[in-house]
Amino acid sequence: LVGFNLSPLLWKKIQTGLSAGRVQSPALRMIVEREREIEAFDPREYWTIEADMNHGGKAFTSRLVRLENDRLTQFDIADTEHAHRVRDRLVQAAGGKLRVDRITRKQRRRRPSPPFITSTLQQDAARKLRFSAQRTMRTAQALYEAGQITYMRTDSVHLSGDALADLRGVITSRYGKEFRPEKPNFYKTKSKNAQEAHEAIRPTSAALLPGDIKPRVSEDQFRLYELIWRRAMASQMVPALVDTVAVEFDCDTDATFRANGSVIAFPGFLRVYEVAQPKGKEEKETSLPEMKEGDVVALQEVRAEQHFTEPPPRFSEASLVKALEDFGIGRPSTYANIIQTLVRRKYVELDRRRFIPTDTGRVVARFLENHFEPYVDYEFTARMEDTLDEISRGEMHWIPPLMQFWKPFIRRIRDKEESVSRQEAKLTRVLGKDPATGKDVSVRLGRFGPHAQIGSVDDEEKPRFAGLRQGQRLETITLEEALELFKLPRDLGFTPDGEEVSAGIGRFGPYIRYGSKFVSLKDDDPHTVKLSTALE
Repeated sequence: LVGFNLSPLLWKKIQTGLSAGRVQSPALRMIVEREREIEAFDPREYWTIEADMNHGGKAFTSRLVRLENDRLTQFDIADTEHAHRVRDRLVQAAGGKLRVDRITRKQRRRRPSPPFITSTLQQDAARKLRFSAQRTMRTAQALYEAGQITYMRTDSVHLSGDALADLRGVITSRYGKEFRPEKPNFYKTKSKNAQEAHEAIRPTSAALLPGDIKPRVSEDQFRLYELIWRRAMASQMVPALVDTVAVEFDCDTDATFRANGSVIAFPGFLRVYEVAQPKGKEEKETSLPEMKEGDVVALQEVRAEQHFTEPPPRFSEASLVKALEDFGIGRPSTYANIIQTLVRRKYVELDRRRFIPTDTGRVVARFLENHFEPYVDYEFTARMEDTLDEISRGEMHWIPPLMQFWKPFIRRIRDKEESVSRQEAKLTRVLGKDPATGKDVSVRLGRFGPHAQIGSVDDEEKPRFAGLRQGQRLETITLEEALELFKLPRDLGFTPDGEEVSAGIGRFGPYIRYGSKFVSLKDDDPHTVKLSTALE
């Protein structure tokens, strides 16, 4: 009901071939909002002080954690002068050596993750195997049809009694009793909307090792099966034990350096499977040399390192799936299709496996935010999922919630059809005046993509149009950049036969013109292309 009524409105007001939907539109909004955050981000400078140390021939690094008797926070040292002043004072106070003042040892347990559900399989396959959500689902479908894994569309982490016994038996025979817990590990399904009709994703038989199926399946199927097998096995193994050590060195009377190290004391489930962390969250296992309190350690160098805060990262397929799941938007089984739709409609582009919204995507997202805010609100879709689940469980009759949604929704569709102009819908931005003609210079989304325009359709003279260059955006382009676009077409010279050659951007993109003929310009910029390239 949402998509079939909103999409035709987008065709009328923006351009044909667009679509909106109850899950697709909030997903697009997430990507667009993240891009706005990145554009508005203002980096802040901060400095860290690190010490390169050596003990017993083993090098390691420690970091300044306390200064002037206060715990050091990120922005306490915020400029070059302060950083170098602190470093010089500490170098002088240390005199090439530091004493071990305190050692803290702890042991922590790292517990295994539950077996895969659809969304976690997509996330881990994206991070570990670099599979798109669609490729993961297509490969899992083939494994399921071959009888090698259980059903791959599930949001339940439950394993049957038979499966638990099977996994525990293989753990004992392959890895030994010490890797199998006394009782099976049970996991709780996080999602309140989980449909518990299926088990978690697991091998149909734990005894079917990845190596056994390798000769008779494709490379993709082997790699995905191995991932599923390892995760299911790990979910029923004992926790890993990690020894952590923190060594503190006081320097001067009011400063402390700290070195952290960790070593796996017992691998437990890590023997089989390591969870792929989002970039930047990986834990590094670093071992320190053997030290005891009172030892004197050689200090080789104290470094002041400059850093800048970074904007939030763009969404990858894995992080977008996680965000949708966290908000309770849609079903994990539909995520691959939603992502495909966003790419197919040219709402987003993938650059180094990260989503960047196109101008079309931004215009659609802005239109829906401005005029249909309640329906692209993250809470709306999650609440709707709850209601649909209550109906499916027989706790609520389907007509009242449907009418409650439908009446205001269709009223709003009809109202916006009358009240919103195409110009408003297309996100027209007036950048300023053209110095030559005094007419308005604006940018908007046209039938053939984003373009700049001098003048308006109401003027006596026809307006002039120029397509935006790659990398330019409707929301960020400046007046100067827009005026530069109107320097096309550029005269480049003549062909050997005496025909005039020029470069420009037309309704179908960049081109070279000679005489009355046109040739598309694929890789070169019409603003900079040379005659020799044009002739080629």
